[in-house]
Amino acid sequence: MAPPKHISGVSVIITTLILLVTCCHCATYQQQFMGPQNAVRARLRLKPLKWDAKLARYAQWWANQRRRDCALIHSNGPYGENLFWGSGKSWSPAQAAYGWLSEARSYNYRSNSCKAEMCGHYTQIVWKNTQRIGCAHVICNGGGGVFLACNYDPPGNFLGRKPY
Repeated sequence: MAPPKHISGVSVIITTLILLVTCCHCATYQQQFMGPQNAVRARLRLKPLKWDAKLARYAQWWANQRRRDCALIHSNGPYGENLFWGSGKSWSPAQAAYGWLSEARSYNYRSNSCKAEMCGHYTQIVWKNTQRIGCAHVICNGGGGVFLACNYDPPGNFLGRKPY
């Protein structure tokens, strides 16, 4: 026996709402990672990074590997990679992106070098040939903090070459 039409209509509406909320959450999550990075790329007249599901799965796989210890160890995979760790549980993707982008103050384009601080996260973000990004985060076990990873393809940071 088929369900009454009003119930099937309600089911369709509920399913649609769930999909919209899920998609909106994904879009917001992606935008938190990509928004700040693409804003800086736009200021440098570079093409925006596009979200890539394969890179996001790779980033999630690596984040899951680091869930136990939250160690800032790179995956040494085929992609460019930025990692972030913060204590507590409330670090957002945007905060990680802004942290990486803050390294711009250490980068000297003329000499293609960093001052005293690290700047490789920044240069990966603004690497001209990089086109795609995928990111993920995990809450680390035992209150170990938050681990965030972004992977970039094609990778950047080739020795002796300027990012843009």
